[in-house]
Amino acid sequence: MGAAQRVEATGVRPWVRAALRCGAMLAVAALALPLAGTAYAAPEPRPNVNVAPGADPLADAKATLAPLLQRLHQLYTEAEAATEQYNTTADKLRQQQATVADLHTRLARQQTAVDTGTDIAAQLAGAQYRNGNVSEYADLLLAKDPYEAVVIAELLQAAGRSQSVFLDKLKADRAELTGLQQQAEAAQAQVQALATQQERTKTDTAKRLQAVEDMVASLTGAQRSELEQLEKQQADEAQLAFLASGALGKGERTPSAAGRQAVAYALAQLGKDYRWGGEGPDMFDCSGLTSQAWLHAGRPIPRTSQEQWAGLRHVALNQLRPGDLVIYHEDATHVGMYIGGGLVVQAPHTGAVVKISPVAMLPILGAVRPDPEAGADEQGGAWKVPDVGDTVNEVTPIKPSKPSELPKPPAPPETHPPTGTPSSPPPSTPPSTPPSAPSSTKPGTPSATPSGSGSPSPSASLSPSGSPSTSGRG
Repeated sequence: MGAAQRVEATGVRPWVRAALRCGAMLAVAALALPLAGTAYAAPEPRPNVNVAPGADPLADAKATLAPLLQRLHQLYTEAEAATEQYNTTADKLRQQQATVADLHTRLARQQTAVDTGTDIAAQLAGAQYRNGNVSEYADLLLAKDPYEAVVIAELLQAAGRSQSVFLDKLKADRAELTGLQQQAEAAQAQVQALATQQERTKTDTAKRLQAVEDMVASLTGAQRSELEQLEKQQADEAQLAFLASGALGKGERTPSAAGRQAVAYALAQLGKDYRWGGEGPDMFDCSGLTSQAWLHAGRPIPRTSQEQWAGLRHVALNQLRPGDLVIYHEDATHVGMYIGGGLVVQAPHTGAVVKISPVAMLPILGAVRPDPEAGADEQGGAWKVPDVGDTVNEVTPIKPSKPSELPKPPAPPETHPPTGTPSSPPPSTPPSTPPSAPSSTKPGTPSATPSGSGSPSPSASLSPSGSPSTSGRG
């Protein structure tokens, strides 16, 4: 893992060094860079001002830049909320497609059973028509002795019972086939509805991300640099206040064995680009990073930050151990993984990369533990906060995204000239895929690429007849 695996040897935590350095950097930035204008306009030069001892050298800059940073944070939050909504829909679609595939497999088996039973029933009916019951009763009447007559009667009764049971079974099989056909129809309809919803959320995500791009593009390089420094200062101030409150508790807690693996996986992704809907191996969004980290640790968890908050065991912040997930914002739209030392590893937002950050960089909603039943991995030794060097001191970049990190704009709807007769309904089409090819792995399998969408499974014949199906596939 390189630097991510070295042990922090001093008592000074990385975030403290970052806070101390940030103040000096901000003072230099305040004197060297022009102050930002309003409405994202290029700033006008301002005369140098003498700063009184003890005064905040960025006081004027903050007054100008703070509203810009607040607006940018709002846009980032809206874009991430839209991304998580897209991820939720994509995950539901993936699960529903698996349900449809299972129904088609069961439907094909049931169709085979009904077809076989129908053939046997036809053969029995043909034999009965050719031989009739007269010869059977004639054999009974012409029996040579009473014992033979009793045996023949018992055989006739047994044959009648067997045929009755068989026909009852065939009737039940046909009823089950009809039920499976109805379930398959309903499931396929839900797949199409989810595919439509996925397209809507994709369009909304693209709109939100474009708003971020527009604002970032409107800023000068100096403004972006000042905003990065101001954002870093705000994060450090929030971290100091959070730790001073005692909310995090004292000392380092030992992670579970799976928690160690999850942290190791997450730290191995440092420096990789953020991408909406990303699940690796080269790009991640916030919940794509945490879900893949735990999946590679052998513990599948929900895909999105909101589902992780809703579905995993909540833990108190003063009980955090490495591998636990910290959820941010009231609507649970961001998540990072705790690594100890008051730090998290996270995929911040579009235009940034996977990085180490102070745990209190954003408003904390709470924390969850993917493996609450697992005890501390004492055999692995006491936890040492990973030494990530100076990466924790780096600002989170505010810059335009790469084209590969943005969703493709939706294709314009096709227009057809009106006709005199109603047209037949168009064939069902699979939902469009994100720019990166979706993973073909099943849920619960470590994913190498975003897997937000896929094609619905081919439908089997849905006619309620007992005839063999020619299109049903498992």
